Amino acid sequence: MNPQIAIILAEGFEEIEAIAPADILRRLGFNVCIAGQNKKITGSHGITASADAELRDLKPEQIDCLVLPGGMPGSVNLKNNPAVIKLAKNMASQNKIICAICAAPIVLAEAGLLIKGIRVTAHPSVKDQLGAAEYTGQMTEIHSNIITGKGPGSVFEFARAIASSLGKKNEAEKLLKDMFIVT
Repeated sequence: MNPQIAIILAEGFEEIEAIAPADILRRLGFNVCIAGQNKKITGSHGITASADAELRDLKPEQIDCLVLPGGMPGSVNLKNNPAVIKLAKNMASQNKIICAICAAPIVLAEAGLLIKGIRVTAHPSVKDQLGAAEYTGQMTEIHSNIITGKGPGSVFEFARAIASSLGKKNEAEKLLKDMFIVT
């Protein structure tokens, strides 16, 4: 069975950080569910996306990987949503994969997941909002079950890290090579 990946969108999400990973992960055969507070969510650049499901309909026990795109005010909207925080905590308690890119690692900090010893990356504008975690500034970071990406320019590397963590490293490498992303 392919892992279920939930990508959570909030009003003001960064479009490329949601759509590119969803596209890449679906090309790799993962079961990707885009969920939002509503069925229609508008990104920070005015692009409206249609969600596959509403956040309240997600069943945490069916999710193997949670992905949180950044963007402003999308990341703040995710951070201020108790259902998102509860889902992140639930995923962490089960040692499932939790991913956040750009400003979205602030959600992980709000959930209490960014403790001392955790290495993360994020958009530099939020590096002081990452709890006790160590900010690295790398394009991507993988620390145990937490995957973080720096921003829009890291979406391909971010998606590759997610796919690799879910057992499709070779397939991800081939896909990105075929897409002329890596050589």
